Amino acid sequence: MWLQNLDENILLFLQEYVRTPVLDKIMNAVTSLGDKGLLAVLICIILLFSRKYKKTGCIAGISLIMEFILVNLVLKNAVGRIRPYDMVEGLVCITRMPHDFSFPSGHTGSSFAVAGAMLLNMPKKYGITAIVIAAAIGFSRLYLGVHYPTDVLAGAVIGMATAISAGFLVSWRPVRESGL
Repeated sequence: MWLQNLDENILLFLQEYVRTPVLDKIMNAVTSLGDKGLLAVLICIILLFSRKYKKTGCIAGISLIMEFILVNLVLKNAVGRIRPYDMVEGLVCITRMPHDFSFPSGHTGSSFAVAGAMLLNMPKKYGITAIVIAAAIGFSRLYLGVHYPTDVLAGAVIGMATAISAGFLVSWRPVRESGL
């Protein structure tokens, strides 16, 4: 109960003290980077066509697929958390209202799935930039009133976990038995 109250109070604080007309436009633009995972998919494709970062592209792609399955097909439906704009009295959604469940944030999860792969497998200047963009997308979901903070936090954790897992999967090599 206290965590739900904290979630709600953070959203109402952002609405009351942080929102401005200029930031409204910026946050809508930032959140659109995560729409349908298109930026994440585009980055995976670009990396896959790069000679230097092809393996990173493979890790990012696997991470993104794992995140999609876990977040969009399993957890959102299993948890069934109602969006905050439908539950928090006085909270106004200032973007297109999603009609799926809230927990966890798919925008945040997909962004961190790819950014995490980049952070772990590319020069830090690219990885850190990707993490900052992923965090901005996550924050935009709070700012706009479409996710609770715990939705965004869970999306980030899941995205990073799938990036780490995908890295292990790509690096894993079965041991061949001699003589067979």
